Amino acid sequence: MNKKKLLVFVLVVGAIVAFWYLGLGRYFTLESIKAQQAGLAEAFAAKPWQTALTFFGVYVAVTALSLPGAALLTLLAGAIFGFGWGLLIVSFASSIGATLAFLAARFVLRDWVKGKLGGKLAAIDRGIEREGAFYLFTLRLVPAFPFWVINLVMGLTSLPVRTFYWVSQVGMLLGTMVYVNVGTQLAQLESLAGILSPVLIGSFVLLGILPLVAKRIVETMKSRRVYERWDRPATYDRNLIVIGGGSAGLVSSLIGASVKAKVTLVEGHKMGGDCLNYGCVPSKALIKSAKIANLSRHAAHYGMERIDVRFSFADVMARVQRVVAAVAPHDSEERYQGLGVDVVRGHARITSPWTVEIALHDAHGRPTGEHRTLSTRSIVIATGAQPLVPPIPGLAELEVLTSDNIWQLRELPRRLLVLGGGPIGCELAQSFARLGAQVIQVEMVSRLMAREDPEISQRVMATFRAEGIDVRVNHKAVHFEKRADGTKILVAERVDAAGERVEIEFDAVLCALGRSARLTGYGLEDLEIPVGKRRTIEVDEFLRTNYPNIFAAGDVAGPYQFTHTAAHMAWFASVNALFGRFKRFRVDYRVIPWATFTEPEVARVGLNETDAKEQGIAYEVSRYGIDDLDRAIADGVDHGEVKILTVPGKDRILGVTIVGEHAGDLIAEFVLAMKQGLGLKKILGTIHIYPTLAESNKYAAGEWQKAHIPTKLLEWVARYHAWERS
Repeated sequence: MNKKKLLVFVLVVGAIVAFWYLGLGRYFTLESIKAQQAGLAEAFAAKPWQTALTFFGVYVAVTALSLPGAALLTLLAGAIFGFGWGLLIVSFASSIGATLAFLAARFVLRDWVKGKLGGKLAAIDRGIEREGAFYLFTLRLVPAFPFWVINLVMGLTSLPVRTFYWVSQVGMLLGTMVYVNVGTQLAQLESLAGILSPVLIGSFVLLGILPLVAKRIVETMKSRRVYERWDRPATYDRNLIVIGGGSAGLVSSLIGASVKAKVTLVEGHKMGGDCLNYGCVPSKALIKSAKIANLSRHAAHYGMERIDVRFSFADVMARVQRVVAAVAPHDSEERYQGLGVDVVRGHARITSPWTVEIALHDAHGRPTGEHRTLSTRSIVIATGAQPLVPPIPGLAELEVLTSDNIWQLRELPRRLLVLGGGPIGCELAQSFARLGAQVIQVEMVSRLMAREDPEISQRVMATFRAEGIDVRVNHKAVHFEKRADGTKILVAERVDAAGERVEIEFDAVLCALGRSARLTGYGLEDLEIPVGKRRTIEVDEFLRTNYPNIFAAGDVAGPYQFTHTAAHMAWFASVNALFGRFKRFRVDYRVIPWATFTEPEVARVGLNETDAKEQGIAYEVSRYGIDDLDRAIADGVDHGEVKILTVPGKDRILGVTIVGEHAGDLIAEFVLAMKQGLGLKKILGTIHIYPTLAESNKYAAGEWQKAHIPTKLLEWVARYHAWERS
């Protein structure tokens, strides 16, 4: 630090220390200001210019040194000088003082901060260069942000001094007006009863609603900025256009049509989206067939000598398609047309915030060459996601199976390599193994289903290995080879063995490493709609993009990629799109359940232990082993557990994990309890049919009750009973 910077630093720190050491803060309390009010008013009447200039200088000094008291001085200005002169004095004094604090921070600290942050500060400066004035203005409008902090932090950026001054002058004006106005009313108080005066109450109401007013002003300004390069249509063809016919798109369009809005749903391929055609429905059909095949191998467990189940893989896959066809009418174009939705086959591209160009398709999904452009008040983007195929060397040269195209198989692969240990990889790995394939499952981390607690993952891994699946955890795929004799090889690295490399032979590879949002080809780039770190569309709590009339829901927006979550988000997106000018609803992610349909099934809602530890949330654990449940024993599925996390000492549920038969169904009771704020005592007090698997939920609640028995009270009860016997 050079001598000049050191001198400024010493002077500023010295002034602040002197302020506190001399006890000057006592003059900046409401009681002190009230006591001085009459004397200052008399001084102003006798010497108006001298009093005003002195007050001006004190205000500048307090603000420049970031001392407490600026708010009280603003009230005092209203009390002494009245609204007009008080506003004039404070408005300029506060802006000048803020600018001096800004300059001091820049002069003393910017170079030091720049040396520490390096490239990070350069990135911040680039953002300030683009949006600095607007960003500062929004902060000035909201009194919740301490203005002295804003002054100092902005001084560390490259924001021009002139810009800082005029934005502060304008941005602080609304808040200053409210505070000065309150000060004028405080001057009229002669007793506590005066607090109830209508004018004063009105002033405080204004002060209370200021953040709301400021927020609305900020939103309006943002809207104008984002729309300024577009021409808004005079009229609109539609109230809502929905892009994508999956779960989020179907629900969004149906809600719109139900409230009599004119809605167009654009789908370029198959109605029903991934869930119907490639995900939930076909996978569950396959899982059921695989489960029957597996049951036949365990006939002795059910007292039978032998069950011969003969099947062809082609017939199994044909059944899968029959199931899809049977469910398809629920999501069909005809059904939604009948419900009032205008369904258009084609590929949609957003050409402005209010217009969508549609490249029309025929009934088979082929482009016709025709185009149609519709204008609309609002748009919901519900384009879903697609399988993620990473750029592993050599993988692109192979015929890669994914959760999209695996349903086209009619011949069972002899050796199936499954990349990925998440829900999709686990469900398909077990199903193909039960249908007779030799399955090798490769996962880079130390366990399958890494989002679940370790002991839950271990249960699934133990079952997989018992069923003959070659589970290779801690294996990182390095590259693929196809040798001259046609042999396909994965070279993998053992991350738990100092990088040792192994070769894995296979005949077909299924890539199940997650799904990526469908973002390209819809005009998002031209509109500069932001995409976040997770490669999903950035939306706010109302599911709006940076354009307030364009929303996103489902897998394309995240943060969860579940069909039921997409439908849940769709309600918020469509209602906010149609009625947001009157009332907006924040999307609620508090109680999101999910399940992985392996055997054993794994279902969860809320926190598990892993999440609670990462977030530093205190919890208690209650467990009930399903191996003790009568119905599970009778059905031969006596394995698994119900694991509940609760607030310490209370029965409020933080999260539940169930592993076992029909876990996805059993979890619903806990989902309802968490959503409605019901504790474990309510579940324990609810009658459950005997014998059912659902009793496990009640018994798990009973385990919590056992751990919280009032032992001291029971000791006195025992004494009472002993006394009665005597």
